[in-house]
Amino acid sequence: MEPTASGEPGNPFQALLGDLMKMMGTSAPDHWEMTRSFAVNVATGGEAESNIEPVARIRLEELARVAELHVIEAIGMPISSDGRRLTCVPIGRGGWAARALDSWRPFLEAMAPRTPPAPDLPDGGPGAGGLFDDGGDDGLGGLGGMLGQWAQLIGPMFFGLQVGSVVGHLSHRALGQYALALPWIPSDELLIVTGNVDLFAADWSIPEDEAVLWVCARELASHAVLSRPAVRERVAELLTAMATSAAAAQQGIAERLGGLGDPLGGGTGLEAIQGMFGDPEALLGELLTPEARRSSDRLTAVAVVVDAYADHVADRVGQRLVGSHALLAEAWYRRRIERGKGEEAAGALFGLDLEQAQVDRGRAFIAGVVERAGEDSLARLWSSGSSLPTPAEVDAPGLWLERISLFELDPPDPEGTPPEA
Repeated sequence: MEPTASGEPGNPFQALLGDLMKMMGTSAPDHWEMTRSFAVNVATGGEAESNIEPVARIRLEELARVAELHVIEAIGMPISSDGRRLTCVPIGRGGWAARALDSWRPFLEAMAPRTPPAPDLPDGGPGAGGLFDDGGDDGLGGLGGMLGQWAQLIGPMFFGLQVGSVVGHLSHRALGQYALALPWIPSDELLIVTGNVDLFAADWSIPEDEAVLWVCARELASHAVLSRPAVRERVAELLTAMATSAAAAQQGIAERLGGLGDPLGGGTGLEAIQGMFGDPEALLGELLTPEARRSSDRLTAVAVVVDAYADHVADRVGQRLVGSHALLAEAWYRRRIERGKGEEAAGALFGLDLEQAQVDRGRAFIAGVVERAGEDSLARLWSSGSSLPTPAEVDAPGLWLERISLFELDPPDPEGTPPEA
């Protein structure tokens, strides 16, 4: 029998690997479209999403308009920094996942490992030179070099699948656009995942309309903050710093994948590949490198304050509009601290600490500012990038108030960034 063109005779697995590598080398997959499709599949369970009924859209728009009027009064500033009208739009999990990926794409692509050059695959079998010419001395019957290069080649694809899984699972927990306190692409629409909101209401025996009002108030407050140019630019700066460090970590993971087939490099072939691919959370955990930790602390400090501020505004609006306010406030807090699978993985991906201690930390900061300087002082948080609290100030709101008071007496920082923590 003639040897197979892609590897040893009688070794169908080696032939399969060779064929896969040739295909990937000649027609590289669109990693982003693959990530997007996988996220939508995880979000929907592979089922087509039904269209939102017109009556549900009308209901949401009416409730959102009521919530908007009260939010504007509570925060003392417009919902959109450009003054344009915002429309709350109902959306399913799959649609939310796709839109979230589109908004976070610049940061996610900056994290991804570089795709290595396609290997120069020979057409012959063993002894032909190149990839397959290891003489069978790797302890894997000649598969070692091929496994290593194959694993390295799919490193970027694996990262894309991880991201798709994270965002897809997060869609099951998202009640609105700002499931994470991260900016979205500017738009006149604000997304509400009405199916998830209804499930949240049912779990706590809360009237659906009251739950929708609460979620709309919180999402509108989040949007009012994260759409402001100064805040958006500062958060984007912190995310970019995180992505730069994460990219180095992902490249290291890709290099580890490339060395799995090399016994001299500590690889153990099939067992090592199975171990790495079977523990995606371990790989995500490596994204938070020592170099990224400082940026992560700053990003977490901003995120917990934004989230706590949105909770505070929703609570104030809820006291006026929601009959089951006490129950809803308790349900919301419990939901915040009992994180789901998607939230934990998303936090690891972006370097955000979403533990209960951080939720309480942000709430204590907002309460401390209000206690010392009143409700009106909260608007000063979003006046510029320099006004955002540092990690140390989140733990000591009096320090933030003191710095802001001094800052207002001095010329603004031309870079619009707060001092080092």
